[in-house]
Amino acid sequence: MIFLDELRTEHVLIDRVAASLRSFAAARARGEGDASDGAAFRRFLRLWAGAWHHAREEETLFPALAEKAELSLSRGPLASFVEQHRDMAAQSDAFEPLLDRTVLTLEEGRRLVALVGAYTTELGRHIDAENSVLIPEGEVRLAQVGVLELHGRPPSAEELAARAEGERLAAAWPAAPDPGVRGEGCVVCPSFGTTCR
Repeated sequence: MIFLDELRTEHVLIDRVAASLRSFAAARARGEGDASDGAAFRRFLRLWAGAWHHAREEETLFPALAEKAELSLSRGPLASFVEQHRDMAAQSDAFEPLLDRTVLTLEEGRRLVALVGAYTTELGRHIDAENSVLIPEGEVRLAQVGVLELHGRPPSAEELAARAEGERLAAAWPAAPDPGVRGEGCVVCPSFGTTCR
């Protein structure tokens, strides 16, 4: 299914930019780097990862799974993924004011690194769970009810510009390793055993 392949491809870029964001945060904490790149990271996270990618999942994929494959939107994996989207948006709200500040104090630099680290760890786990459970299972369930393709809205010019900025940032800031646990399947999903069984 082309729509689901596109989501997987978007995950690759989002993961690359997250790794670059860790590098950028560490550089900014040392007093290095250009604060304007912080604004570019913010635009990518808000416009490409959020307003485009997460919205595509929530406005196209999840309703299709609920309506056609009879999955619940109020509990289980779909509800958990929506909750994770909201949690990650709140996490980015916490560090975004520090991203493009011209000068960071020592404490602000440490806070930026810690917040970005926590955010990118959760984002990585979320992507792993979607890639290994949501997308493959969604494809099978939709195919079983005769849904072979999904169609959503095209990206706006602003969203495409944010995507291009993400590509630039991923090239400009070599990836920093993710110190968090990464893997596949439900067991790495923060909702496993709590809000999703």
